[in-house]
Amino acid sequence: MGPIADVAVQGNVLLRALPGGAPASDEQLRWNRGELELGLVDGFRLEDRGKLVTVPVAGQRIVAFLALQNRPLRRAYVAGSLWPDEPEDRSGARVRGALCRLRQAGVDIVMTIDDRLRLAPELVVDVHLIEDSVDQLGDATKVPADCSPWLAALTGDLLPDWYEDWLQVERERYRQLRIHGLEALCAGLTATGRFSLAVQAGLACVAADPLRESAHRALIQAYLEEGNPSQAVQQYHRFRQVAEAELGLGPTDRIQRLVRPFVLDA
Repeated sequence: MGPIADVAVQGNVLLRALPGGAPASDEQLRWNRGELELGLVDGFRLEDRGKLVTVPVAGQRIVAFLALQNRPLRRAYVAGSLWPDEPEDRSGARVRGALCRLRQAGVDIVMTIDDRLRLAPELVVDVHLIEDSVDQLGDATKVPADCSPWLAALTGDLLPDWYEDWLQVERERYRQLRIHGLEALCAGLTATGRFSLAVQAGLACVAADPLRESAHRALIQAYLEEGNPSQAVQQYHRFRQVAEAELGLGPTDRIQRLVRPFVLDA
């Protein structure tokens, strides 16, 4: 391994400090930071102990592809996926060239095992952290004490300035992941009385999918728990209008029950 991948990782994670320097409880989710971090949300970035690392463009494609697939992959599969319009020998040469330029730049984070490629295990990837945590974000006992990294990741897009055919499926998969995460986080923050953050998460979720009734329900619930029924009613009417206009469907009884005490025709 090269100078970056040889970094000694203590326990593999560093815990992000919370406001005031207080540690999170053992039950709460934490955004685990490694000495080697790969960010794919809102653009490609690689950091070594907090310092940005320059990665050759061709190498970025291989690193991002391996990170999103998240398993060892045969060289031929990587080559064919990244350069599908080129002959096998040419695409294979592109992979070899990209790996060589990565090593020359001191970015030795791609490992070769037999004929398979994988990323160094100590590399922490933002998308993987979200995948591992999304089902727990709505748990009131585990809702993060520091929500800023989750909100930032869940409101961003996956490599938004890349134009790659293979990324289309991955972008949609991450969009669905972040919508579920925002909805869960809104519910979890509401349950713990952190209404301002809950509303932020709920608004981001509704913006990502305006026709998702469960997102509107979570946001309406946050408004009601916060003691703002007027905003809850306004949100209900916004959803009702868009659902009827776009889908020809009215609100279900589940969302109507939330605002029925304040809306005569709910």
